[in-house]
Amino acid sequence: MALLPETARQVDLLVARAQAEGRGPSLALGVVRDGALAHVGLAGEQPRPDADLQYRIGSISKTMTAVLVMQQRDAGRLALDDPLDKHLPGTPVGALTLRQLLGHASGLQREPDGQWWERAAGADLETLLAGLTPAKIAHPPHHVYHYSNLAYGLLGGVLERITGTPWADLLRERLLEPLGMRRTTYHPTEPYARGYVVHPWHDTLREEPRTDTGAMAPAGQLWSTVEDLARWAAFLADPAPDLLAPATLTEMCAPVVISDLDAWTGGHGLGVELYRVGERVYVGHGGSMPGYVAGLAVHRPTRTAVVDFANSYGLRAGHHVVGLARDILTLVLDAEPAPPAPWRPAEAPPADLAELTGRWWWMGGEYEFRIDPAGDLVGGQVGRPLLRFTPEAPDRWRGRSGSQDGELLTVIRDEAGRAVALDIATFVFTRTPDQEP
Repeated sequence: MALLPETARQVDLLVARAQAEGRGPSLALGVVRDGALAHVGLAGEQPRPDADLQYRIGSISKTMTAVLVMQQRDAGRLALDDPLDKHLPGTPVGALTLRQLLGHASGLQREPDGQWWERAAGADLETLLAGLTPAKIAHPPHHVYHYSNLAYGLLGGVLERITGTPWADLLRERLLEPLGMRRTTYHPTEPYARGYVVHPWHDTLREEPRTDTGAMAPAGQLWSTVEDLARWAAFLADPAPDLLAPATLTEMCAPVVISDLDAWTGGHGLGVELYRVGERVYVGHGGSMPGYVAGLAVHRPTRTAVVDFANSYGLRAGHHVVGLARDILTLVLDAEPAPPAPWRPAEAPPADLAELTGRWWWMGGEYEFRIDPAGDLVGGQVGRPLLRFTPEAPDRWRGRSGSQDGELLTVIRDEAGRAVALDIATFVFTRTPDQEP
């Protein structure tokens, strides 16, 4: 569904402003809703952008590498708490775990040895591993958030060793082709935007090299378009179950580490960045390579996302482009909130379920439960987050939310078979506050 005209006008204004203030030769942005592009915003003339123009996406590539790792985990070929040494034996950083590497909680230094990998010809995996030393661990694991490109080069090596398939081929087979991302490629494919550094004093352009980053490719090699990255954003909002279990993606979006301990507005999950904006949490990633910056932000509850690209590099361009995706996502969600689902009457539940509804008491607190249309027992204290229990066996329910997630609810019945109490993880709820638990 397209954006409303006034929302589209505001989006286009922000795009034009970001291109002008960030001095981007061109800027392309897409708003995604319910799995499809709802709006494309374009600005700049070098080259004139469109939704099929390739830009380099930099570290957004890491989100795809992370999904490949999780696919292998779900297939039983690895565990997140495996030490690196299990899959890449003999390195001096082999005690670090795959989970730590995915979440930038390993303490591993940011870059590999040698020249700046983003701007130099890449080496092979054996050369990357040979450059590892114990000194590459800058911090003890889980002590601080420390972003590491090197970690993702190593994760790409793990994938290659486990599957016997080069990272680029695995990515194409397991993600790009199934999702129809034909214009997301390892090397640039025409039409693509050349990338530049803008001179700070006279606004001239210096074209940047487009390198093959070799073993570091899983950290930032890929090229994509608005149309293709919109498909990836839609996947991160609501994954195709044959490619990744929805529960696995939810696991990826849980914090491994908080990146700003003072404000708690940012963190990192298993391969995705987490951003708190007001009361909302977005998932996504920023990206940069010499000559390019990119952004991806997804609000999973509403299946809304924004992707954006520019073909200039540096602090000024990065400030105006990487954060633009989050700014426009917030604008769209504020301007066009999702309507509530319509209420519909339900069929009467069976008697043995109906008697579980109504008021229950625990430790002087009043709780109220109902049966929702899905057949779950839902409720809790007024004004507090809802508790949800799904049926598991007769008189046995499993918690699926909040503080009772994973806990067991057992119905206690008297000799006549009437439900007289609910035992929730040893907390006994009674029908009146005067009953003994």
